[in-house]
Amino acid sequence: MQGLAVILFPLLLMLFALAMERVEGRLRRLSVQEREVEDFLDQASHDDVARLASDGFPHAFARFHRKRKGRQSEAPESASLGEIRTQRAS
Repeated sequence: MQGLAVILFPLLLMLFALAMERVEGRLRRLSVQEREVEDFLDQASHDDVARLASDGFPHAFARFHRKRKGRQSEAPESASLGEIRTQRAS
């Protein structure tokens, strides 16, 4: 019986370590980097912070990213319209 325990314990320990490595890998992909948190807190509006308090960080961070993408897509269009207006004025 002790021989069986001597053989099974290291095997079970290795299986547990491999399982924890897989869990850690998934958590690492799901986690948010410190830089992203700092950007969010620096640029977040009152609504974003309220969303963070009510729904948690993943939902607030997703909304923040959607808003940033919206602003970035609008910026080149407004710049191109400004360029068109200056070209027409010339």
